[in-house]
Amino acid sequence: MATPQQEIDLIIESAPGWKAELLTQLRSIILGTNPLVSEAVKWKMPSKPLGSAVWESDGIICVADILKSAVRLTFPNAAKFAADDPHFNARLDSKVARAIDYFENDVPNHDGLQNLVSEAISFNLEKGK
Repeated sequence: MATPQQEIDLIIESAPGWKAELLTQLRSIILGTNPLVSEAVKWKMPSKPLGSAVWESDGIICVADILKSAVRLTFPNAAKFAADDPHFNARLDSKVARAIDYFENDVPNHDGLQNLVSEAISFNLEKGK
């Protein structure tokens, strides 16, 4: 049985070209935010046999999906803690989630992403109390 880290490695390896490189960068930023962040893979289904890469700390922080023309990071509760954050450019009409779509040649905003991850961790901790 593969570890979550190995499963995410497979997801990255299966991503075409620039998407694999970008997902590797995003993973590194997310994991570098806080030592309590852990990895998981969820939502395996016939249409997506490898599932989705998920980062957690007292709940889901964000989920990565490889789209046709983008890599998407979805923060499931962001509308509750960072609804107006300028980094979000997708799922802006959701009452709960917000997402960032990264396109070819996009450079992730390291500090901005780490701030969102930290806010998600804080939200999860508060929610659990």
